[in-house]
Amino acid sequence: MPAWTVDRIPDQTGRTAVVTGANSGLGYVTARELARRGARVVLACRSEARGNAAADRIVAEVPKARAEFMRLDLADLASVREFAERLPYERVDLLVNNAGVIGLPYGTTADGFETQFGVNHLGHFALTGLLLPTLLATPGARIVTVSSVMHTLANIDPSDLNSARRYRRWVAYARSKTANLLFTHELARRLAAYGADVVAAAAHPGYAATNLQTAGLRAEGRRAVERLVELGNRVVAQTADAGALPALYAATAPDVRPDAFVGPSFAMWRGAPALSWRAPWTLNDAMGERLWTESERLTGVTYDALKQRRSFS
Repeated sequence: MPAWTVDRIPDQTGRTAVVTGANSGLGYVTARELARRGARVVLACRSEARGNAAADRIVAEVPKARAEFMRLDLADLASVREFAERLPYERVDLLVNNAGVIGLPYGTTADGFETQFGVNHLGHFALTGLLLPTLLATPGARIVTVSSVMHTLANIDPSDLNSARRYRRWVAYARSKTANLLFTHELARRLAAYGADVVAAAAHPGYAATNLQTAGLRAEGRRAVERLVELGNRVVAQTADAGALPALYAATAPDVRPDAFVGPSFAMWRGAPALSWRAPWTLNDAMGERLWTESERLTGVTYDALKQRRSFS
C-alpha cells in the first residue's frame, strides 16, 4: 500500500475542527489541510495578529476554506474557559491539542503552574474537559493530543508535577509530553467505560523543523545554540508539512483506534505515519488515574460528563 499522504484525508465537509497553536508550524499545516478537505477550522491561538494572519493565509492558499481565529491562551485557565464559552458551534468533530512550548527556562503560567506542564498538559486537559459535552454530542468525534518522542526521557513525578524541587528544562518538557500520553490513555479508558464513540488518540511529529525549538533560545539570547539548532533543522529535520502527517492521520484515518499513538514510520524520526512505540509508563493505568485526579484538582475542570456510566439496557 502506498504511503499515507494528505491526499488520503477523507472528505471533511460539514465537520468542525478546533486546532490549538494553529498560527504556525505543525498546527498551521494541520488546520490548512483539514480546511482543504472541507472542514470548518477554528484556529485557537494566543496572538490575535498571528492567528488572524494565519487564517487569512489559509484562505489565500485554499480559496474555499472556512478558517477563523479565536483567542486561546493555554497558560491562563480563565482564557481557556472563555474560549470554551465563546465557541459558537453546536458540534466539534475534531479537537487537535497541538500547541506547546519546549525547553523554556523556569517560569509559571497565570495560575502558578510550571510553564511547560501548565501549557502542554494542564491547558489542554482543561480545554478538552470544557469541550467534552459538545464532543460527546457529535457522532464520531476525535480528540488528538500531540506528544513528542522526547517523552521517552522522563516519566512524570506525581509528587512534583510542577518541577518545584529541581527544574531541568528538558526533563520538564519530557514530563509534559509523558503527561500528554497518560492523559490520552486515561481519557480513552474513561470514554470506553462511558460507552462513547469519541476516539482519543495521540501523535508525534518525529523531528520536524518548527519555530518551537528556537523560541526559548532566542528569548534567552543564546544565539550560538540557536544557530546550531537552526542548522539541525535544515539538515536533519523533516518539514512541518511532513511532521503534521501523524496528527492528520490520527484525526482522520478510518482505522485509528482509541489510545493509538501515531508517529513517523522510520525510527520515530521521519517518514509516513504509522503506529509508534511509546514508553511503558505511558500505559500505566494507576499513574494515568493519579495524573487525572491531580489535573482535575489543579484546573478545577472535573469532566462531569463522564462521571455517569452510560446504560445499555
